[in-house]
Amino acid sequence: MEITGTAQFDAWQRRVPPPVEEVRPGLWSIPVPMPHNPLRYTLCYAFTGRDVVIVDPGWDSPDARAALTAGLTTAGTSLDDVTGIVLTHIHPDHHGLTGWVRSASGAWAGMHPAEAATLPARLDHHYRDASADRAWLIRAGVPSDEIDALAISTDSLDALRRLASPDRLIEDGSLLPIPGREVRAIWTPGHTPGHLCLHDAAAGALLTGDHLLPRITPNIAAKDDTDGDPLGDYLTSLAKFTAFQAEEALPAHEYRFRLLDVRAKAVADHHEARSAEVIAAAANLDFPTAWLIAGALTWSRGWASLNGFLRRMALGETIAHLNHLTAVGALLPSPDSPIHWHPAVP
Repeated sequence: MEITGTAQFDAWQRRVPPPVEEVRPGLWSIPVPMPHNPLRYTLCYAFTGRDVVIVDPGWDSPDARAALTAGLTTAGTSLDDVTGIVLTHIHPDHHGLTGWVRSASGAWAGMHPAEAATLPARLDHHYRDASADRAWLIRAGVPSDEIDALAISTDSLDALRRLASPDRLIEDGSLLPIPGREVRAIWTPGHTPGHLCLHDAAAGALLTGDHLLPRITPNIAAKDDTDGDPLGDYLTSLAKFTAFQAEEALPAHEYRFRLLDVRAKAVADHHEARSAEVIAAAANLDFPTAWLIAGALTWSRGWASLNGFLRRMALGETIAHLNHLTAVGALLPSPDSPIHWHPAVP
């Protein structure tokens, strides 16, 4: 992998915000801060010109609003000029500011149909109340004294329900309505069901959202019983990147890079190694619930140091691997609760 966003990389090393940059003629990178998050900022991209279309406006906070406004000014435009907002996905560090930008500018907001379908305001099963979430955690084997720390709270559900719904849907392969540019949407499910990457072929640029990042792997997690095999979806999406090996990656976090196919293979290899670790843990534990398997895996910070939301993310990632290994016939889940998982007998 080749780091191309040298100013961004230098800022990352020095733990300071990166500059607002014109990364291609008429395409700007604007860092929008995230409070209390190790990723520090989301890179919002602005296509400027007759119509201004922004991608992933970022987290909603007073500092974020100020940073986005100032960044657009540096790019020679303003919030009033924004006509469209494209979401790679609906996580709050990408989608949080959408409602505010739309109210201030009158812009449309667009996302993939599969992403729109996961907006909490549209769901009836998992987000109706917090009890379904607690039941899911119990099936995963979470001890009773850990449930409160991991469960989704009513306040969290209310905040998620306030996320803006789209005005238009962006299908896989469709061109974005940006005059003078051909920016094509590429559906890359995995991190979320409707995650989009955006390809500007003439500019030699691929906006990768959270799908492919230069330093870390995105969280690929199961969040409830309906999530299926998000890891399988993600690995299939990663395979698409062989077609973009000559492009520069413009990610939503960290810094720009090249050799996307090399980075994609490294991430796929990481998940293969993690799957082998999951199988070994399932074989070695007496009662291999998702919770106990997660605690037996290698985590960069160590399982014991993960608490609250971080521990929930680790558990969800473990369950995504368990679901995938079940889908490919490597593991078998029990029918009881909590579920326990065993290697399939050849």
